[in-house]
Order: sequence, then C-alpha cells, then structure tokens
Amino acid sequence: MTGLLLLADSRLPTGGHAHSGGVEEAVRRGDVRGPADLERFLAARVPTAGLVTASFAAAACARVVERGSPARRETERGTPSRPSGDPGWAPWEAALDARTPVAALREVSRTQGRALLRTVRAVWPDAPVDALGARPHQALVLGVATAAASGGAGDAASLAVHHLVGQATSAAVRLLGLDPLALAAVHARALAAAAPVVVHAADAGAEAVAAGDPDLLPAATTPRPEVLAVVHARAEGALFAS
Repeated sequence: MTGLLLLADSRLPTGGHAHSGGVEEAVRRGDVRGPADLERFLAARVPTAGLVTASFAAAACARVVERGSPARRETERGTPSRPSGDPGWAPWEAALDARTPVAALREVSRTQGRALLRTVRAVWPDAPVDALGARPHQALVLGVATAAASGGAGDAASLAVHHLVGQATSAAVRLLGLDPLALAAVHARALAAAAPVVVHAADAGAEAVAAGDPDLLPAATTPRPEVLAVVHARAEGALFAS
C-alpha cells in the first residue's frame, strides 16, 4: 500500500513536472481559461488518451504479476536472465506506438518512461524493468512499477489516470495562476468521473495479457490535442516540454 502511495505522490521524481499534458497549448489557443474549461478538457482526454495509457499500464502490471519476475524465474531455473530489450515487450511497445500517431507524443511518452525507469530502479531494485529496454513508454514502466509496489492492474490504471489529471491541473496553476483549491476540486471530480474508464482499462489490460495480444487494448483518440502537440513541439519559449 505504501509503495502505491509513493507512486501516486507528485513529489516522486518522474519528470512529469516538466509536462503539461497538452494544457499549455490549449491555454495558448484560448481553449482553457479557467477551471470549467480545464474540466471539459479532461472530460475529453481521460476517456481517450487516458483510457489508452491506463490500459497499457494495467496490461504491463498484469503481465508482470502473471509471469512473476522474469529475472528471478530464470535464475531459479539456472538460466541467464533476459537481456535489455526483451522481445517479449516489443509487441506491447509497438502497439502503444501505433496508438500514439504523433511523433512528438511518442517522444514525450518515452522521455517520461526513461525518467520513471531511473526512479523505479532506485526505489524497487528488484523490479523487472531491464527487459523494457532503455527508452520504454511511460505507461509500461508505470505498470511494472505498480506490480513491484504489490499493486494490481486496477491500481496501475488508477495511477495512470491520476497522473494524467494531476499533470494537467498542476500545469494550469502555473500557466493561469488559478486557485489551487479550485483545481484540486477539478482533479477530484475528474477522478470520480473517470472511475468507469479505470475499470474498462483494468479489464482490457487483463484480457489482453491473458490472450497474449496487445491489439485487444483500446485505441481511443482525440485529434485536436494531437495536432496541438505538434504545434507545441515547434513553439518557442514554451514553459513545458509538452
């Protein structure tokens, strides 16, 4: 339980503070001007990008829980552990790439994944993260970390949504100078509204792992934030990396 609380803590150094989750460009374009606008922004993002991220985090967690630690299992068998870049994760990486058609967002996911990877190695040295490779997607690292913290697929999905919403609300405070208490309320309402998304993501992740098929995971999307991600990547003087 305490490990899951640590993963949910915004003070955990995962690199997320450098990203706004698309809010900065939405603010620049006038789409987000206050708490109500941010709530509408999240109402669109959570069931789409949030669902995809949460389902992959859930699948990664379920895969580790189902298989156990690959390094430990192979050591017990007297065989060497798998090298970095374990092809067992390659289809899951490729499936998430396919659901992230914008190169800028793929880069953001992998940058945050690498940052989280360093943290997981320090906090949970026995977590089987080496098989993910050097620059894995953030959702997959989060799923493995959740398993290391004794969590399940539902916990991984909840954490993924929590981070997406928290990133957006924290960025709005810095970008617009809004009342932190008002945005904390937005955060709480967004998480409550996201409960069905979390359940869907957890179920989808577990089913995909049971079938060994990442193509079964959701592929929901919203085009405008993806277009704005490209615009933001080319912008000068941005406060956030994304």
